[in-house]
Amino acid sequence: MIKNWFVVLLACIGLQLNAQDLELGKVSIDELKVKQHPKDSSAVAAIIFNRAKTTFKYNLKDGFSIGTEFQVRVKIYKKEGLNWATFKVPFYIGYEDRNDESVQFSDAVTYNLVNGVIEKSKLKSEGSFVTKVNEYWKEASITLPNVKVGSIIEFKYFLKSENIIKFPSFYFQYEIPVNFAQFTTAIPGFFVYKALVSGFAPIKTAQKVSGGSFSFPSRYDRTRTDFVNFQQVISTYSAENIPALKPEPFVDNLQNYRACLKHELEKTQFYQEPEKDYASTWEGVSTSIFEDKNFGKQLDFGLFFLDDVKEIIKNDTNTPLSSEEKMNRIFTYVQQRMNWNHENGYYTDKGVKDAYSSRAGNSAEINFILINMLRIAGVDANPVLVSTLDHGVPVYPNRTGFNYVIASATIEGKNVLLDATNKYTSPDILPLKLLNWQGRLIRKDGSSEEINLVPKQPSSINHNLFAKINSTGKIEGKFKVYHTATEAFLFRENQANQDQNTYLERLENKWNGLEITGYGTEENKTISSQAISEKFDFSTVNHCEIIAGKLYVNPMLFLTSAINPFVQENREMPIYFAYPKNRKYNFNIEIPAGYAVESSPKPIKISTQGNEVVFSMNSTVVGNTIQMIVSEEIKGALFKAEFYPELKTFYQNVINKQNEKIILSKI
Repeated sequence: MIKNWFVVLLACIGLQLNAQDLELGKVSIDELKVKQHPKDSSAVAAIIFNRAKTTFKYNLKDGFSIGTEFQVRVKIYKKEGLNWATFKVPFYIGYEDRNDESVQFSDAVTYNLVNGVIEKSKLKSEGSFVTKVNEYWKEASITLPNVKVGSIIEFKYFLKSENIIKFPSFYFQYEIPVNFAQFTTAIPGFFVYKALVSGFAPIKTAQKVSGGSFSFPSRYDRTRTDFVNFQQVISTYSAENIPALKPEPFVDNLQNYRACLKHELEKTQFYQEPEKDYASTWEGVSTSIFEDKNFGKQLDFGLFFLDDVKEIIKNDTNTPLSSEEKMNRIFTYVQQRMNWNHENGYYTDKGVKDAYSSRAGNSAEINFILINMLRIAGVDANPVLVSTLDHGVPVYPNRTGFNYVIASATIEGKNVLLDATNKYTSPDILPLKLLNWQGRLIRKDGSSEEINLVPKQPSSINHNLFAKINSTGKIEGKFKVYHTATEAFLFRENQANQDQNTYLERLENKWNGLEITGYGTEENKTISSQAISEKFDFSTVNHCEIIAGKLYVNPMLFLTSAINPFVQENREMPIYFAYPKNRKYNFNIEIPAGYAVESSPKPIKISTQGNEVVFSMNSTVVGNTIQMIVSEEIKGALFKAEFYPELKTFYQNVINKQNEKIILSKI
């Protein structure tokens, strides 16, 4: 596994940070005169500084809370950067046992240079908003006034939360350059947090131990103030000249590689109380999750489903069903009965009973129903915690790194992964959003194991093309393509969400003016895991050139690749192909009467050094027909960034080969 994350241990390492005089309210004329970013002339804006500090407070009524104050200053260089005048902060309101989080903006000012004098425009109340996103989240936002190219904007906001399990994430990197970023934490000694850094930016760390105290009214005498003294670790994390985070092709989730710092509670040790372990081991994570009423208890409702399960696995013959047959029947039943409400999570909301009765639920409720039914049928089944692609990758033991749960059924010693929330999945075929490195199978006894979410067997798209070229360069023929495994799932899902005419129009444009007629699909509707094929007739006048009486044809016709997807000089991020895949092409091209093959591409095999990616092309001429077999194979899902130069060269060689011409000359 590629690990771009490391644990920043809470121990004093003696590094000293160079102090910088960057404070709100101190904007200079020189800063306002700057026309472009000194290190990135393409930058539409830049964060001059982004500073934050997290501290703890305590009161007798609500207990501990954490507050984080952020200070931000941004310079606008181009009109495309004007959207930075609006800044949004989400905060959580879905707690049952604690107060809602809150966000308060202040000191928001726009600075402009007018006739050599700094003009200040302060934020007014109409520029501040709080919007309800859903029942769990709200969003606080501000839109600063009088922002134009050349402006500097700055603001402060305070985020308060009683959820001490984790701090707010601090981002060192954004889609624009960051000149300076600094995050400071003051953590009382009875808390131990795990600090996780992602991304590639070099971050300096300085730590020291100092005294601290809490004061609060006495529990027994309100006229008296009680104090608690303690030692605390003050940590400062800083970075300078951080480049903009820019998208690259074949990246699983750009946010996985953003320079970011997260904290999660690992354990507590209060006076005269035993140490409490929250998430220092996977066993600790598993146990704490199972103890929650919205998780472990929801997996003990098997008897509620008993009658329905008996009906589902009833066999008209006296031959008992195998475990695999039971799994397939129950999975299909739950998949067809239940409707996902598009809510992720590994905790239930209304519970499996209510979800089953209403035929709708979140990802936990639907897949817990599946697990309950499988267990009643005698199939060993357990939950698997996963993180969706847009949520990131949980590399170290923690609870908040996951946001989804699927089922695993053990069939003949093999774990078969199941997600019944999607109408088009099948056993061991998961939605693309879940193919995110590793999941964590957890059991009631607290044991767990790592589960590879990436399919081991490749998915295929097999193309069969029969074409006829006439002497004017027009090409007509028949095309049939078979999609298997994940490719079949993706095809079914995409087709369900788009109009067929729109799809065909997109294909015709993609393939340079191809005309498609007689389109249709074929599949076994009762077995969703089987291949699905599509077929159509085609004609085109755009894929054959006539030069000096000779016909020049691309050997792969309209399926020829013309552009290398990898164009950057260097790359920091891993290359993500999602799953192993094969592409196979069988071409039968009939040449016009009175012509002969003057030349055609010679057979070739191109591969990377370790055969991670392989391309081959073979052709023969039989009578007046050119027969060509082309194969492309990607044997992995994720490759290290160090593999990029070799992969870039590989694809360029493949493109060069595909664009060699078949030359037909008159006899």
